[in-house]
Amino acid sequence: MKRLIAAALTSIALCAPAWAADLVIAHVYDKTGPLEAYAKQTHNGLMMGLEYATGGSMEVAGRKIRVIEKDNQGKPDIARAQLASAYADDDADLAVGPTSSGVALAMLPIAEEYEKILLVEPAVADSITGEKWNRYIFRTGRNSSQDAIANAVAFDQEGTHIGMLAQDYAFGRDGVRAFKGALKNAKIVHEEYLPANATDFTGGAQRLFDALKDKPGRKIIFIIWAGAGNPFKIADLDPRRYGIEIATGGNTLAAMTPLKSLAGMEGATYYYYGIPRNPVNEWLVAEHQKRHGQPPDFFTAGGMASGIAIVEALKKTGGDSDTDTLIKAMEGMSFETPKGRMTFREQDHQAMQSMYHFRIKDDPSVPWAVQELLREIPPGEMNVPVMNKR
Repeated sequence: MKRLIAAALTSIALCAPAWAADLVIAHVYDKTGPLEAYAKQTHNGLMMGLEYATGGSMEVAGRKIRVIEKDNQGKPDIARAQLASAYADDDADLAVGPTSSGVALAMLPIAEEYEKILLVEPAVADSITGEKWNRYIFRTGRNSSQDAIANAVAFDQEGTHIGMLAQDYAFGRDGVRAFKGALKNAKIVHEEYLPANATDFTGGAQRLFDALKDKPGRKIIFIIWAGAGNPFKIADLDPRRYGIEIATGGNTLAAMTPLKSLAGMEGATYYYYGIPRNPVNEWLVAEHQKRHGQPPDFFTAGGMASGIAIVEALKKTGGDSDTDTLIKAMEGMSFETPKGRMTFREQDHQAMQSMYHFRIKDDPSVPWAVQELLREIPPGEMNVPVMNKR
């Protein structure tokens, strides 16, 4: 009888789904380092997205979700090793991250080597879903082209001359390249690249002033910057004496604080908590305020989108986390996020999503520059190029 019971139990175990164990998600991100603040937002958002999409159970299709954290310190070599360890040693079903575009580019081949999904959030370089892409890469974060095309709505007019100020690494250079590609009428007259950790912007600002000051028409310095440093200090050098405006896309609440003095400035943003009107964002804003005493930030929304995407994909597969099965489920998949509906484009797995044309308002009730919505720019109005070789 004991032998019969043992045989029966063995048979049941063999017939049980291979995915009955916990679903392990590795978050490999820049938990410390220059982008630490962004990374924290992303992780908070990821956990809230998993919570929201599972109705608070942190289970999907009968599988408990377990998130393991790995701090790549913003270093590509460490990130590569950690992602490999997550796949091989921790049996992670898939991974999320990182924050830095340079780190992300180092991680892409590891996902391909281990044939497991890496959901990129929030690194934005076009090359992640472009020339360096492989079939295991999905991205909920926006890419540089989406940023650039959306900002072109505000600035692409005849007679406008633009000088670009950006960080000298993948994020900055891809951003400038995408911005240039999106313009049809305005002209870029100078590109200024400074170290990612720059604190002195005087020399770069002077070169931008010299390139723009004698140009006719509207003159703009457009800034693409992330992390440490405050390039908006160049406003203290009084570019207005040359008729030069300063402009930028949306950013974190902290990064938008120095822009209070630039009330009336326009741009385009990925997310501002007061803009989207949908149930997901309403939940996020209310819960984040309750738990953290402040509204959700730029990267919190992206992290939440990544968590929701994972759960929705697992719902489609009935809990099966086999990589090929997940890829088939995720290609072309639409899902609701704090920004509204996103859709993973089949050709490159880039999430197609709305962007927002805003104008800055100085509201004394908050320390940051408020972004007033001028117009939502839906995915159908942005011709975001497919840049991989699929």
